[in-house]
Amino acid sequence: MPDERFLIVKLGSLGDVVFTLPAVAALRDAYPEARIDWVIDRRWYPLLERNPELTDVVILDRESVGSFCFAAWKLRTRHYTCAIDFQGLYKSAFLARFSGAPERIGLSRRLARESAASLFYTHRVSPTRPHMVERNLELVAALGVQTSRYRFPLFVRPEAEARLNEKLAAEGVGEFFVLSPGGGWRSKCWPPERYGALHRELARRTGLRGVVSYAPGERDLAEAVRRAAGAPEPAVIDIDVAQLMPLVRRARFVVAGDSGPLHLAGAFGTAVVGLYGPTPPERNGPFNEADVVVRNARPEETTFRRGDEYSPSMLSITVEQVVTAVERRLGTLA
Repeated sequence: MPDERFLIVKLGSLGDVVFTLPAVAALRDAYPEARIDWVIDRRWYPLLERNPELTDVVILDRESVGSFCFAAWKLRTRHYTCAIDFQGLYKSAFLARFSGAPERIGLSRRLARESAASLFYTHRVSPTRPHMVERNLELVAALGVQTSRYRFPLFVRPEAEARLNEKLAAEGVGEFFVLSPGGGWRSKCWPPERYGALHRELARRTGLRGVVSYAPGERDLAEAVRRAAGAPEPAVIDIDVAQLMPLVRRARFVVAGDSGPLHLAGAFGTAVVGLYGPTPPERNGPFNEADVVVRNARPEETTFRRGDEYSPSMLSITVEQVVTAVERRLGTLA
C-alpha cells in the first residue's frame, strides 16, 4: 500500500539496532512501496547508512535539546500513519507520539524499559518468544507482518573499508580474528588478562594475529589485553562504527561478551563465540545456530542489573573453555 508511512524508533545501542534490522526488513517485504523512516542517535547512524530497506534516516544528537526538538518537528511533517517504538523509553515513546502517527505500537507496560512509556502507544505488545530478534518481529506482527526469513541489511561504506585497510596494513595485519573485551557493564565482561592469554593460545594454534576491538573510552582496556598477551601482540586499532563493520565482516572469527561487536559480527555471518554470564544467551545471544556460547552461570545468576565488578559467572569461564569453543565453531584451529 503506497500511502502507508512508517516511523521506526530505535535510538541505540549497537546491538539493539542490529536486533531490530530483521523486523524492518520484514516490514519492507510486506509493504514494498511504503515510506519507512528510522530515527536514530547520530553515533549509530553508520549502521543504517544506505540501508536499502529505508526511505530516510532522521538523525538525533543525544546531547542537544535543539536537535531533539528539530528531529521531533521533522517527524511531525512526515505525516506517518504508524510509528513503531522498539526502544521502550520515555524519549522514544515521546518521539512516536509527537510524530502525529495515529497508530503507535510499542511494548506493554510490563516489558517496556520505562514502564510509563507504554501510555504513549495505541497498541501494546507483550512478546512471548525468547530472542530479541524474534521479539522485535512480534512488534511488526501487530500489523499482520509475518516472515520466516531473518535478514540483517547492512551496507559497508567503501571509504570506511579503505581506511580500515590502511590501518591494518600499518600494523602488518593480514588475516586476523577479533577479540572484543568491552561490553558496557563490567559484570558481563571477561577480564583483559584472560583475553590476553586467549590471544596467545589462538595465535599459536591458528597462526593468525588478533585485533582488539574497543569502544570510545575503552582504550585502556584494549591496551591491558595487549600487555597481557605478550608476543605476538594483538593489534589495537582506533576505529569508528563505520570501520567496525568491515572489521568484523572480514574477521576469521570473533570472540566477545554480550556486546554490540558480537551481534554485528553475527549479522554479517562471521563465526562467533559468545562469552555469557549474567545475561541469558537465549534472549541476547548469537542468532546464528552455528555460533557457540560459553556460559557457566546458574539460573539464579541471570540478571540484567548493571554491575561494576566482574561477575562470578564470567570469572568462572576459563581460557581452555573458550579455545575449545572456537575450535568447535571453526571445526579446526590448524
